[in-house]
Parts: sequence; structure tokens; C-alpha cells
Amino acid sequence: MKKKLSGLVIAQHAVLVVMCLIALFPIYWMVNSSFKNESEIFTSSLIPHSPIFSNYTYAFEQMPIVRMMFNSFGVASLLTLSQLATGMLAAYALVRWRFRGQGFIFALLSLTWLIPFQAVMIPNYVLVNQLGFNESMIGIVLPFAVSTFAILSLYQSFNSFPRVLIEAACIDGQSDFGILMRLILPNIKSTVASLGIILFINGWNEYLWPMLITKKMENAPLQIGLRMFVNSDTNMWGSLMAATAVSCLPILLIYLVLRRQIVDSFVRFGIK
Repeated sequence: MKKKLSGLVIAQHAVLVVMCLIALFPIYWMVNSSFKNESEIFTSSLIPHSPIFSNYTYAFEQMPIVRMMFNSFGVASLLTLSQLATGMLAAYALVRWRFRGQGFIFALLSLTWLIPFQAVMIPNYVLVNQLGFNESMIGIVLPFAVSTFAILSLYQSFNSFPRVLIEAACIDGQSDFGILMRLILPNIKSTVASLGIILFINGWNEYLWPMLITKKMENAPLQIGLRMFVNSDTNMWGSLMAATAVSCLPILLIYLVLRRQIVDSFVRFGIK
């Protein structure tokens, strides 16, 4: 029995190792290609024969990578904070009070999650343009300030919180905002932190909407700058791989620092 069990464990770990190699190979290929010249970049060599650093130099010369990286960090941070704030307020209202039409509102929120952003992209663009928020971080963040995913995720956590404690806090004279900030949030801070990590990663990877709003390179997130290497007339695949590798560094550093929390967040909200 032990031999069969050990053999099964070895087979499971072997499958996991193969899957990890398959997942990591594109990242390795990206970094490997960033050190290749144009004549070698389409070869199947796993190690560049004559590594060059001119791809990174050219990428930094053609686009303000540092400025665009700060733009991406600012957009992702504002999106995370706004979605967490609106999500907590909406979820608390749905859990705390009982009112007519509550079920309809919850169903409507659930349905909006199924509507693709492309269906409302043009009205959002017209509205942001009329407000004069083009070429600004507010124009990128405003249509995504409310996240149905955040509301529904926090609703589950708020709904499982003991109502007896909330009623006791009301008797003690606590306001609703005080109950939310002093009673509920300290007890579900791990859930909020996990949700914040997911929202930050989603905000960092946002591409389509910032591409429509920003035209100037200095106002755009980092992902928009990568487009110039794809749309160019000349082949600059090496520089594209170099710029992409640099754009992945912040998320990689965040993962190395918060890897346990990131795994827990995906497991937690994946199960839900």
C-alpha cells in the first residue's frame, strides 16, 4: 500500500513539475529572446550564442519606461483603492439593511458581471471625452471605479459575519461607518487583502481601455508603450521582448514578496 501510495505521489509531483515547466517556458523564451539579435531571434536556440544588451538600450530610448511604469502603478493603485472602497460600502449596505427591491438590486449586480466591457466601451468613451478626462489617469480609472466582482466577493464575507455583533455595536451607539471600519474590517482584513491583490494585478494588466483614452506616451501605462514595437514597420522583436521583460518585473517582485497571500487569494476566490 505504501509503495502504491508513494508511486502515486511521485506521479502527481512529476505531472506538476511538467506543468510548471510548460507555464514558465514562455517567460524564459521572452527573456532569452531579449538578448538575441535580429538574425538569431527566430532560431530555436535556448541560449543566445552572442548575447546583446542593445535591445534594452533601444527600448529605454524609444519609450519612457520608468514614467510609464509609474503610470501603471498609479492606475493599478487607484483602481484597487476605488474598487475596494465602493465594494465595501455596497456590500455592507446589502448585508446591513433590509429594504424593498434588495433582491432585484443583487440580481442586477450579478447580471452586470456578465456584460462584457466592449458592450459599454463606446458610451464610456463618449462620456469621458465630454468630461475632458482624456489623457488623464482619472479617465482610465473612472469607468472601473466600481467592481461587481469586489462587491459580490465582499458580500459573501460580510454576510457570514455574525449579525449579533453588529446589533451589539448598534446598541453601544456605533455608527454604520464605525461598525464597518472598527468591527467588520479588522476581522476580515485577510479577505480584503487577498481581494486587493487580485484587483491590483487586474488593474496592472488593463490594456484596451487605456489604449483608447491615452494617445501620448508620457500619459499612458506601460502596456500601451509595448504597442509601438508591434505597430512599427521594422522588425523590433528583440526590443519588444526586452520592454516586456521590464514590464513584468514589478509584478514579479510583488509576487516574490506576497507569494503566499497571492496563492491564498486565488484559492479563496477561485473556490467562491
